[in-house]
Amino acid sequence: MMNAPSRNVVRCSWASNDLSILYHDHEWGAPQHDDRVLFEFLILEGAQAGLSWDTILRKRENYRAAFDGFDPQKIARYDQRKAQLLLRDEGIVRNRLKVASATQNAKAFLAVQKEFGSFDRYIWQFVGGKPRVNTWHLGKRIPARTPQSDAMSKDLAKRGFNFVGSTICYAFMQATGMVNDHVIECFRYRL
Repeated sequence: MMNAPSRNVVRCSWASNDLSILYHDHEWGAPQHDDRVLFEFLILEGAQAGLSWDTILRKRENYRAAFDGFDPQKIARYDQRKAQLLLRDEGIVRNRLKVASATQNAKAFLAVQKEFGSFDRYIWQFVGGKPRVNTWHLGKRIPARTPQSDAMSKDLAKRGFNFVGSTICYAFMQATGMVNDHVIECFRYRL
């Protein structure tokens, strides 16, 4: 269980409420190599398109329940009946294209695992296998995309993934610690 966030530390400015502070302090930017967690972030970042990340954070536990703990094997087998159930679930973003993309992305994810041995091995190649550490300062604008996220987006799309535009890919890279975009003043900068 996560402790209540301390308000007496410097952190990235987007962490502005209790839920986002907990997420920032315990997850965001920490290098992630667990395939199931990587898949969860891939689905959640796609669901976030056009919405605030706070909306997704508030619905995250509902997503875990509705999407079988983000088990790609199970999600790849979802049929129309399951899609209709998900579209009636008020605990998730009820967007037909986003729900359908979860099933398509699970199938593509499993294909990548089969080809590379793990999704982790595949996805980390876009940053050379180790986190890219940036040196942003408070008040500076962090880019929404990079050449690495452009390359990731293009390759994921070629492999059949949906909701993987460059901006979504860059948010995924930030969330999973492929890039360290904590501002240097943030107490989490030196993970």
